[in-house]
Amino acid sequence: MSIFEYNGSAVVAMVGKNCFAIASDRRLGVQLQTIATDFKRISKIHDRVFIGLSGLATDVQTLYQRLVFRHKLYQVREERDMKPETFASLVSAILYEKRFGPYLCQPVIAGLGEDDKPFICTMDSIGAKELAKDFVVSGTASESLYGACEAMYKPDMEAEELFETISQALLSSVDRDCLSGWGGHVYVVTPTEIKERILKGRMD
Repeated sequence: MSIFEYNGSAVVAMVGKNCFAIASDRRLGVQLQTIATDFKRISKIHDRVFIGLSGLATDVQTLYQRLVFRHKLYQVREERDMKPETFASLVSAILYEKRFGPYLCQPVIAGLGEDDKPFICTMDSIGAKELAKDFVVSGTASESLYGACEAMYKPDMEAEELFETISQALLSSVDRDCLSGWGGHVYVVTPTEIKERILKGRMD
């Protein structure tokens, strides 16, 4: 078993019309034993940028704390929030800096840039970015997430339809992966509001 699969995870981000959604499962396990059913994988950096971290849970928490620290420094120095593209470059640089003993995480970054244009990207554990215009996935359920998202995604969805699509994709995917699941956690972000919802899924 890969160390990335040790705790199990599923993270997905999807783009809509001037909005985006990011969702994750809630299971924290040690291989096949479930430890917690309310683990938080998605974090808000500021109102327009969110990050979801799949991979080893200890590194997820450590990396998140480093990113919050670096973003606060940026806010103090620049007196503004980071653009999503800038934040993605920061995450990539922090991961690459530790490439010989990497953080065992695969981040998914989603944000609203200038003119409320949604931006999503993912990267591997040493910071190689992969940009997309529709959806990005990571975690142990990534294969089934790719299939579900390919089937369900359509461009320019409004916020409610986007929520429905990402939720159905997440729930149907984690049912096909025994290391992730136990409900879901979804954020839908528009220029004016942030909606956070908890999904109930199969509890096995």
